[in-house]
Amino acid sequence: MAVTRRQKVVWWLRGAALAAFLVYLPGYLSSRQGGLVEVERLLNHPVLLLGTSIALAVASAVAQFEFRTRWAQIGCAAVVSPLIAVGAMVGALAYIFGGEGQAERRPGPGHPDRVLTVTNIAFSIDPIYRVELVSGTGWSARHWSMGTWDTEEGDFIRVDWAGPDLITITRETKLTAFDVLPDGSLGEPRDLPLPRNGDAPPP
Repeated sequence: MAVTRRQKVVWWLRGAALAAFLVYLPGYLSSRQGGLVEVERLLNHPVLLLGTSIALAVASAVAQFEFRTRWAQIGCAAVVSPLIAVGAMVGALAYIFGGEGQAERRPGPGHPDRVLTVTNIAFSIDPIYRVELVSGTGWSARHWSMGTWDTEEGDFIRVDWAGPDLITITRETKLTAFDVLPDGSLGEPRDLPLPRNGDAPPP
């Protein structure tokens, strides 16, 4: 392979690796508090995108070595091609089958643009729930996490809208309350005593 041609291939592989990383970056940032829901859904795929980026970076490192003989070039192709193919296959399978369970959606009272989502993310029989608040609609919708709750440890019973601007997570010995702020984001969690029978939940 001529030097100029080899250099072009190396830089093409490096550019593709950088492009895959830059595509993943907005998805990762959107997975954090207040991130855009649709951007996270479309781009937060680390196995697919980061795996592709790493595979291409490794391929570029191999391709930059000078292989003078035909057999050396064939050997290089034999190493690089399966690496890219396997990485793409694993990433594609993770993208197709790596989805989580169906989220239960509960619109807020008086606020259909505020939705409480409860998703079972467990791979076992005992549920593990990820609880989030989604505020807004369409591409402007943002999400705030209220944590991941393991029912096996007995510290999660249910989550409810306790009012238009209040979400409570009922635990064995107390309530964890989240205030929904006027902009649709969440306030800091606060622990409250469990109401006695017949009492209304604390505000």
